[in-house]
Amino acid sequence: MPLPPIAYWRSKRGYYNLVGSTCRSCGATFYPPADACPRCGSRDVERVQLRQGGRIISYTTTLEIGSSFRRYRPLRFGLVELDDGAVVLGQLVDFEEGELRPGARVRMVIRKLREDGTDGIIYYGFKFAPER
Repeated sequence: MPLPPIAYWRSKRGYYNLVGSTCRSCGATFYPPADACPRCGSRDVERVQLRQGGRIISYTTTLEIGSSFRRYRPLRFGLVELDDGAVVLGQLVDFEEGELRPGARVRMVIRKLREDGTDGIIYYGFKFAPER
């Protein structure tokens, strides 16, 4: 039985999931994907789909932003160490007061990134929400 259109697109590698690389020499997993390992320099790397869960290493809150994003403020961004070891910078969403802290568990979610003016094109991408 074929997948529904939404499930099909969300399952395509690199569209609505994170793709990184794993080094076959030292075992490091990293994002974004690269042809050489940033840890040991080996070119023996493979593309992998990264885990969706992780923990916040550090974060910041931004209040002063461009006019097209003001309706979304405050914006929160964090460094997230995924469960496979890759570190990703991403927007943090859906946190209640007091929930946002280093070490908090998060999960990658797909959300609207922006709308393209009057054309109405909507761009989606990954963000990180609390794991509940």
